[in-house]
Amino acid sequence: MNPFALYIIISSLALGTVTTLSSYHWILAWVGLEINTLAIIPLMTKTPHPRAIEAATKYFLTQAAASALILFASTINAWLTGEWAINTQISPAPSILLSISLCMKLGIAPFHFWLPEVLQGLTLQTGLILSTWQKIAPMALLIQLSQSVNLSLMLILGLLSTVVGGWGGINQTQIRKILAFSSIAHLGWMIAILKISPELTLMNFLLYILMTLTLFMTFMSLNTKNIYELSAAWSKTPTLSALSLLSLLSLSGLPPLTGFIPKWLIAQEMVKQDLIMFALVILLSTLLSLFFYLRLTYTMSLTLAPNSSNSTYQWFFNKNNMMATPISLSLLLLPVTPTIMIFI
Repeated sequence: MNPFALYIIISSLALGTVTTLSSYHWILAWVGLEINTLAIIPLMTKTPHPRAIEAATKYFLTQAAASALILFASTINAWLTGEWAINTQISPAPSILLSISLCMKLGIAPFHFWLPEVLQGLTLQTGLILSTWQKIAPMALLIQLSQSVNLSLMLILGLLSTVVGGWGGINQTQIRKILAFSSIAHLGWMIAILKISPELTLMNFLLYILMTLTLFMTFMSLNTKNIYELSAAWSKTPTLSALSLLSLLSLSGLPPLTGFIPKWLIAQEMVKQDLIMFALVILLSTLLSLFFYLRLTYTMSLTLAPNSSNSTYQWFFNKNNMMATPISLSLLLLPVTPTIMIFI
């Protein structure tokens, strides 16, 4: 791609997200979301492959429908209350419509069907942007709406997302589809606690972005797109494979790794709110996700392909490698949890 065109696209992505984050008016927020959607489509189609074109088309249609619903709901709310501001109290009906439209943009079940197919049709680099940066703007709007959303709707969507995210990822062999279902499951946790504790949703979202960034970067370095290629990665770069293995376990939520923090705190908060049965069911649904994370780690570490190289630890000692910081953060943040909670 032309460097100038790439610069315009990346700048537009940044502009769209910053516009939505800094907006106080629903129309301005909608404009930011539209800029975001239109800016990533050229990145999706830069590889002239039918699968990439299909992914871009599905993404555009879904996001356009969600944006239309946001515009419709905000117009109804302005008609009922006389206010276009985001931070004012929102009427129940527009609140439900806005929640559904933002959940559609994020890919939360049952509005998730586009996400695995779209992510599978993209390169890992574009998939990284879709899984992290593109979720910032709608999640920021949801957090701002947290006091107006319907609690029952959020709990149902959250539980459904964790179950669908775990169940859908079990039978997958493609890394990108597994990461898509992983995203759905993690977003389910965030949505479930949104009304009760927006601070926990924000912390969970930040840690999810950090861990997903780490995984995508390791898979880009290993150049793996499916489980078969993953099984041969250990013999090529054992150190990087070991770190990606630990990152997978962190994303699954196993203690004492970073991914354990949000699940622990969310379950604790739900128990405090007397949602004990809900907390039990959502924790049990996490076991489905744990299964495919463990299958990936098993494939990577215990099924060794024929060793074609004697190079071992060159990656670890490369001072120019920019991945050391996100990997270490995604694995080792659990001891500083009290400090994180103070800042949030």
